Amino acid sequence: MTASLPRFAALSFSYFATIGLFNPYAPLWFQSLGYSTLVIGAIASLQSWTRVLGPYAWGWFGDHSGRRVELLRIAAAGSVLAAAGFLGVREAVPVAVVTALLFAANGGVIPLYEATLAHLLSTGGGFVDAARYGRVRLWGSVGFIIAVTAGGALLERFGIAAFPAFVLAVNGLMLAAALRLPATRDDAVHDAPAPAVLPLLRRPEVAWFFGSIFFTVLAHTSLYAFFSLYLVSLGYGKPVVGALWAVAIAAEIAFFWMQGRLSAWLAPPRWLQVVALVTTLRFVAVAGAGHWPLVLVLAQALHAVTFAGHHTACIMLVQRFFPGRLRGRGQALYSVLGYGLPGVLGGVGGGWLISRLGFGAVFWAAAGCGLAAWVCATRMARRLQAA
Repeated sequence: MTASLPRFAALSFSYFATIGLFNPYAPLWFQSLGYSTLVIGAIASLQSWTRVLGPYAWGWFGDHSGRRVELLRIAAAGSVLAAAGFLGVREAVPVAVVTALLFAANGGVIPLYEATLAHLLSTGGGFVDAARYGRVRLWGSVGFIIAVTAGGALLERFGIAAFPAFVLAVNGLMLAAALRLPATRDDAVHDAPAPAVLPLLRRPEVAWFFGSIFFTVLAHTSLYAFFSLYLVSLGYGKPVVGALWAVAIAAEIAFFWMQGRLSAWLAPPRWLQVVALVTTLRFVAVAGAGHWPLVLVLAQALHAVTFAGHHTACIMLVQRFFPGRLRGRGQALYSVLGYGLPGVLGGVGGGWLISRLGFGAVFWAAAGCGLAAWVCATRMARRLQAA
């Protein structure tokens, strides 16, 4: 098991490098093509639209076939083919189509990857070795921070028109990493059908769990879709944009590195409550004091809790709620209900809100979503205590 973990770390590195390049700089490329803020928000939301059904389909095939690594390689190859499409499109509709194809393929990577890794790191009883998981997952953060930092410098040097070529290159790295993954025990074909997932979704604690994820990620959609544009509107240059994203990911890396100890401070349900309150604080700071660089640095440093702490707690709870051959669909539901639906609402709704009330409004709304996430996490914790 230990010998295969560096290969999973390499895939984590390259996958999040694709995100680290695309999410911060795609809106700037769209803007350079002459798109309005509303169109940019709509295209950015396509990443989330593809998360509504795509990850569950990938997870379903993974659970029923057992061939998660093979499917993961297919998803990575599809991402490369779609990324190549950006080289020949400029109009809004073709760009939107290519974006949708890219994330329809890309959306299969993480649920299949997380389900396979959770299987390798399972400690029994529905738990995952948090320390080892953190040491693997932190390489995803390293990939993101390198991509976002180098991406800002390279785009400043070569111009935003070079963005499509860089997107193709990092997706090629992801495919290379996927091809090096070892086959696992879970790749065996099963004779019996996989168990149904719907009964689990009817449990109140599971429903409140996904509610807390929904609102936490909805809050962060403002960050992923509009933070770079917000910074540019305040007069910050691309290197500063990249540096502020890098601060967030550096904090995230520190959390993952110390995850074994930090996870022991609180049970996962309590972590979700803390995450929700810190999310509220973070976006109040961004909305109310965006002109102050020091405040933005401190707000970005809170990414250690609002993303890394949140992700870790969610992975632990998904493994607990969706054991065995439910793993792939559990991870997919985490993507769909947690990232797909709120991403759609946040991208389109955020673009509409900005067009009428300005950038600050979307970050105030994000702070409100943090409070809603706290309510859901608190209800979940109480249900688990009563069980």
